Amino acid sequence: MNKDEIILANQECLFPAVFHYFREPLVLTKAKDQYVWDTDDNQYLDFFGGILTVSVGHCNEKVNRAVHAQVDQLQHVSTVFPTEPQAALARKISTIAPGKGWKSFFTSSGTEANEMAILAARCFTGSTDIIALRHSYHGRSSLAMGVTGQASWKLGPPVQAGITFAHNAYCYRCPFGLTYPDCEVRCAQDVRELIRTTTTGQIAGMIAEPIQGVGGFITPPKEYFKIVSEIVRDFGGVFISDEVQTGWGRTGNHWWGIDQWSVTPDIVTSAKGLANGFPIGLTAARQEVADSVKKLTISTFGGGPIPTAAAKAVIDLIEEENLAGNAATVGNHLRESLEDLKEKYPLIGDVRGMGLMQAIELVQDRVSKAPATAETMRLMEAARENRLLIGRGGLDGNVIRISPPLNVSVADVDLFIRTLDASLAQVCAPALSETT
Repeated sequence: MNKDEIILANQECLFPAVFHYFREPLVLTKAKDQYVWDTDDNQYLDFFGGILTVSVGHCNEKVNRAVHAQVDQLQHVSTVFPTEPQAALARKISTIAPGKGWKSFFTSSGTEANEMAILAARCFTGSTDIIALRHSYHGRSSLAMGVTGQASWKLGPPVQAGITFAHNAYCYRCPFGLTYPDCEVRCAQDVRELIRTTTTGQIAGMIAEPIQGVGGFITPPKEYFKIVSEIVRDFGGVFISDEVQTGWGRTGNHWWGIDQWSVTPDIVTSAKGLANGFPIGLTAARQEVADSVKKLTISTFGGGPIPTAAAKAVIDLIEEENLAGNAATVGNHLRESLEDLKEKYPLIGDVRGMGLMQAIELVQDRVSKAPATAETMRLMEAARENRLLIGRGGLDGNVIRISPPLNVSVADVDLFIRTLDASLAQVCAPALSETT
C-alpha cells in the first residue's frame, strides 16, 4: 500500500475516534535508534518516543535479539502455564521494586495495570473509595477513564462511583491562586478535607502519576506526595503510583518517578517503556496487598513470553548502560536549553519536567497565561516540516511534551534544540515582525 492507500484505509476502516497528529497524517515505515522515516523516506528526529514508550531506541539490537530468540522458541501459552521469561522478569522486578518482597501481575497495557491496582487496593482495604487527581490520565477502559481527570479523555459513560478528584500540584496554574513555597503546599493539605467531606472516610486508596503525563508533564513540588501519601494512609488507604510514563529511569537516576519524592508507594503500575514498544502492563505490589486478591484470575496475553523477554532485556540494558544516569545528565542539558528558549520566546510560559521528561507550556502572554492552543498546533506542524517529532498534551492542548529515548546524547539534544528553535521562529515570526 502506498501512503494515500494507507491514509484512505485508516479513514474508511478504523473508528474515527482513532486520531492522528498533523493535518495530513504522517505515515511511518521504519525506525532506528532516535530516528524514524516516512513513506517518502524523509528522516525525523524522534523526541516523543512513541509517547514515552521507546525507552532504549527504536529497533534496539539487544532487545530485538532477545525477542527473535524467543519467537523461535515459545511464542504464547497464556498465564495458566509458567514460563521462564515471565518468571525471570518477575524475579528481576522484585529486586528493583520500591520495597522488598513485592509481587507482580502482568497484563498487556497500562490501562489493565491500573485496573488491577485499583482492584487490589479495594480487596486489601475492603473499601471502594478511590482518590484521583485532576488533570490525570490513567487509561481508556471505563474504570480507567473514571479516574482520569480530563473531560476530553472521558468517553462515556465511564465508571464514576466511589471516585473523588483532588487538586493536583499545578504550580504554574495554582487552583488556589497561591505561589510556592509560600502556599505551604495547600493543594496537598486539601486532600485531608476532601476525604473527610466527599468520601465515606475509609478509603481504598489514591492513584496518581508522579509527573502527570497527558496532563502536560505537570511536576509537583517535592513535598506534595510525601504529604498526600501520609494523609491517604491515615484514612486506611494505599498509595498507587502510576509509573506508566515515569518509570524505568525516565526521570533520571531512579527506576521509579515516585523515588524522586522520597515516597514508597504500596502499588506501582507501569507499561510503555518497560518493553520498548512491545505490549506489556505491570502491577507490582507489596506482598500483603498482592495476597489480598483471593479469587483466581488470568490474563490471556499478560506476561507472554515475547513481551516479557523484551522487558527483561530492556531492564538489563538500562542497568548495564546506566541509562537512568544518562537521563539525568542529558536531561539537565535539555532543561537548561529549554530555559534558554524561554528567554528568547515569550510564547513559552513555563518549562517543567524531570530527566528526559520535559515540557514547555505555550501561552498567549505571560500575564494572563491564556493557553496558546492554536500556536501549539502550528508549532507541531512546523516541527514536522523541519523533520522533528514532538508530543502535545495539557488540558487545553497547549503543552509540548518532549521524551526522547533514554540513550540519546548531548549532541542529539543540541540538534533537537536547534530544530525546535527554528520551528518556534516560524510560529512566532508574525508576532515578532509586528513588534519591530
